[in-house]
Amino acid sequence: MPAVTKTLLKPLGSIGEFFAMSAEAFRGMLVWPFQWREFIDQCWFIVRVSLVPTLLVALPFTALISFTFNILAAEFGASDIAGAGATLGAVTQIGPVVTVLVVAGAGATAICADLGSRTIREEIDAMEVLGIDPIVRLVSPRILASTLVAFLLNAMVCAIGIVGSFVFSVFFQNVTPGAFVDGIPLLTGLPELVISEVKAGAFGLIAALIACYRGLTVKGGPKSVGQAVNETVVYAFMALFVVNVVMTAIGIRMTAGK
Repeated sequence: MPAVTKTLLKPLGSIGEFFAMSAEAFRGMLVWPFQWREFIDQCWFIVRVSLVPTLLVALPFTALISFTFNILAAEFGASDIAGAGATLGAVTQIGPVVTVLVVAGAGATAICADLGSRTIREEIDAMEVLGIDPIVRLVSPRILASTLVAFLLNAMVCAIGIVGSFVFSVFFQNVTPGAFVDGIPLLTGLPELVISEVKAGAFGLIAALIACYRGLTVKGGPKSVGQAVNETVVYAFMALFVVNVVMTAIGIRMTAGK
């Protein structure tokens, strides 16, 4: 087989393996009894590695969006709509984008490193020899945990964005508190919040699938685990930002006529 053909078939084979593992993982969610203990442990594990980065990333984003929007609003004499702009930015962009950064940069890498280390220690092979399906036992609980944590992180970031914008706007840019609060529901309602949460859940799901696949397909020693973690970050960012653009466009289309 020519070298060019092999080069082209290798990524296609990897993509096929990824979707096959994803299908197995979704099937594993329906296998009873479900691994609830592993699910709870992974929820806590992902929260532990993601909570502080979420706070550190959300606060600067909030300040930047509020500062920029309030300056533009003041130029047009529309400071009273500061709450509308800040809430729209926090719910539709800050929350999902911060979730992308944290889930891909902290949560997914932790999952990949954990499964990758188990793979090179041959724990995965030992589980298969004992008749334990590693997809059902390890992958499915991690995917559900990542999805749930991303869902909750997005809600927290949205709340931080609104509260932080209020504090920044009122105390640093002299926006009237009542006007800020009155402007919150002008551009943002339940549909925008639902779309934001759906995007966050999708981000957590996709990042976990990529991390689990790379962790389970590690070959070699500890160095290969580090390479897999780096690849997880790159692949997750690429996939999640594409999904963010597509779902944002769909969300705008769905809420344009409300």
